[in-house]
Parts: sequence; C-alpha cells; structure tokens
Amino acid sequence: MQKSVSLREQLEDRNKIIILPGVFDALSARIAEHVGFEAMFQTGYGSSAALLGMPDFGFLHAGETVENARRIIRAVNVPVLVDADTGYGNPLNVWRLVQDLEALGSAGIFLEDQIWPKRCGHMVGKEVIPKDDYLPKLKAAVEARKSKDFIIVARTDARAPLGIDEAIQRGKAYKKAGADVIFVEAPRTIEELKKVADEIDAPLVANMIEDGVTPNLTGQELLNLGYRIAVWPLSGLYSATYAMRQVFTELRKTSYTKDTRKTMVTFKDFNKFVDLQKYMDLEKRYT
Repeated sequence: MQKSVSLREQLEDRNKIIILPGVFDALSARIAEHVGFEAMFQTGYGSSAALLGMPDFGFLHAGETVENARRIIRAVNVPVLVDADTGYGNPLNVWRLVQDLEALGSAGIFLEDQIWPKRCGHMVGKEVIPKDDYLPKLKAAVEARKSKDFIIVARTDARAPLGIDEAIQRGKAYKKAGADVIFVEAPRTIEELKKVADEIDAPLVANMIEDGVTPNLTGQELLNLGYRIAVWPLSGLYSATYAMRQVFTELRKTSYTKDTRKTMVTFKDFNKFVDLQKYMDLEKRYT
C-alpha cells in the first residue's frame, strides 16, 4: 500500500517538529494513525514488553523485530520508523536487516552504538562499543538501502558512560559518515539538550520518556532548541498497561467490570475501529 508523505519529506519542513508516538503492535499503530499522527516509531522497549513480556534488556532478536515491523507496517498508511537496536550483530547483519526492513516498507531505522546485549537508553549500566567499531555498521546500513527515503538515524548512548562531550563528538562523526539524523540518547538537563543542538549540525532526535532521565519538553520547546523529531516511545505502552491493570484488578476482585467501563471502548465502536463491516462485505463476495 502506498504510504503517505515520506519521513524524508516531513523532515524538509524546518518549521515543524515531527512527533512520533511509540507503537508496539498493529493495534497500537492503528490507534496512532486514527488520531492523526503522520508517522510513528516501532519501539524496541514496547516490542519486547508486548511480544515477550520482558524488559528492554537485549532479549529481542532480529527476526522478532522484523516480524513485528511487518505487522505494524501492513496495518497503517503512514511512515513507520523501526528501532533496530544495535543491528543484532556485525555490519553484514546490519546490511541484511536494512534490506529486509526496507523491503517491508519501513521508513527507516534507529541504529545504536551500545554493546550487545543492550538495554533501554534510560537504564543504568549502559556501555558503548568503540566508535571505530560502530562506523562500519553505520556504513553498511547506508549502503544497504535502495532509496534515500529510507532514513538512517544514528544513535549514540555515550552520554551515560563517557559524558556529553564524547556523545556529541560521536554524533558529529556519525553524521559525517552518512547518517541522516543524529540521536544523542539521554541528555540529563535542558542545558545538555541545548548543547547537543548547538554543536551538531544535523537533524536531531529527542527521546521523551515519562520519568526518564531527560527532561520532558513540548514539541514546540524542542523545536525551538533545534530538534526535528521528538519520540514519545512509551506513552502508549504505559497507558495501556495502566488501563488493563485497572480493569483486570476490578474483574479479579468483583468478577465484574462495571466501574471500569469508562476506560473502555464499546463492542460496537471497537468493531468499527478494526473495519469489521469491510470484511463482512468482503466475505459476502465469496460466499
């Protein structure tokens, strides 16, 4: 299915910041599209939680990421940027992963420089590989894509183990090596966010995690600092988890759900949302 305005084209509008909600399955992707988002982000943290019930701690493998991307991309008609973690191996593994995801219709990837197994960028205990070990992986990603519309976001997690200055130097090197967008993960203050934007001449990503280590700012505030993409990767996951826990808790205690129905859509509305009538009409054509 033909996608809407490409992420590359959206990046060309320098007066607007791209807000990417984190999605973790086809349903969350449909919801994000339904409320009007023009692009979205397949979160590795959320995918690990939804697929495995496990933390973002290096448990996902490439096949699970690709298969989840397949389902999400098929479900929507807007660009989907995929969290590819560290690429799950060496430069050849990255090369194949890019080709697989581009063939599915992905709008691009995040590729990070953590050691494997990695962990969520806002967790403690992160380590990064040497810059010279990451650059061949980035080069493989850039050379593997067939279209410039496939965006390569180079992410560095060097802030935590090596400091903000090293993270900025890596960001500059990754841009020079061919990355389209630079993502310095987990600045700790607004001053650090500004320092990154002032010193790296590239489109930049800011990662907004509720209760994470980076201050949460509005899209306009981030745009004013110099950022072009703001990712809110866990808002949907956390809100869905909260709502389900509330409903299941009531059901377990009372064997009923009357008091939590205000947090639910109705049977009729949900069937409408997933286009039940469309498939009922299709069924009639063949029976």
